[in-house]
Amino acid sequence: MHEIQQYIEYVAKGIEITGIIALVVGMVLALGKFILGMQAGRQRSYKILRQELGKAILLGLEILVAGDIIGTVVAEPTMDRVLALGIIVLIRTFLSLSIEVEIEGRFPWQKKTEDPAKE
Repeated sequence: MHEIQQYIEYVAKGIEITGIIALVVGMVLALGKFILGMQAGRQRSYKILRQELGKAILLGLEILVAGDIIGTVVAEPTMDRVLALGIIVLIRTFLSLSIEVEIEGRFPWQKKTEDPAKE
């Protein structure tokens, strides 16, 4: 049983590392698009940069939350660890919601408005 727990801890650490890699790669790609957009003759847009960075952060946060959940479930589930996980998940959920509103301009549960300019 101890060996299985050890392997699952490795999996949780691997998932957390994947989340960090997703954050870094997403940030590099967003900045690359922003910098190279100016060189290609297109207008650079700070708004697009923020949206791309927000998407990378959202993806990284979701992966990190999964790693935290797996790590907490496998370890000794003491009340302190469960409360710490709950607080981490609440903070990350709030951040994810805030970034989603920043990117989309609306809450996830709101319907998309029809753009009359597209008709």
